[in-house]
Amino acid sequence: MEHLYYLVAQLPAFTVNGESTVKLPITTEYFKDLCTRFMNDRDSKVAQNLSLEPPREKVPTGSAFLDEWYEKERNLRFALAQVRAQKMKKDANVVPITTDGEVIQAARTATGMDSPLSAEQFLNEYRLSVLDKITPLDMFSVDAVYSYGLKLMLTERMKKFNRDEGLASYHKIYDEILGEKK
Repeated sequence: MEHLYYLVAQLPAFTVNGESTVKLPITTEYFKDLCTRFMNDRDSKVAQNLSLEPPREKVPTGSAFLDEWYEKERNLRFALAQVRAQKMKKDANVVPITTDGEVIQAARTATGMDSPLSAEQFLNEYRLSVLDKITPLDMFSVDAVYSYGLKLMLTERMKKFNRDEGLASYHKIYDEILGEKK
């Protein structure tokens, strides 16, 4: 197993649930650049392809950690689709059935929230807790580096959410649907 002391030593700590106005000390692009400098070609390529959206069909990544993460994220997305379809009294036959009770409960909790922002924040917390559970203890391992990258990507995504901008976008879309352009 490759140990990545020099890479991990250069990765700054950051607060996942900090203020949305506080700038992260590193970007995903810079993280991926560091990976190309300190990881072997195969592991670096996997790091370059890290994504918060797993492929719909199971595709092995070469990392048991990432395979497990993508499986859990895929199940969460399928559960969200199933629960949303049930709420709308629609058929969800095209969505594979998820049997993980914890995932289904998280999906139900999120879809039951009044605020889409609150639901996204809840799902982010859930995803982070899943990452914490499956991240290896060896903080200098390849999988720990992948986990860092995923946490960074989740944090960047959540920092993009802004209540005022979201409300303005909602009203714009709503007005366009009704044909009331302003």
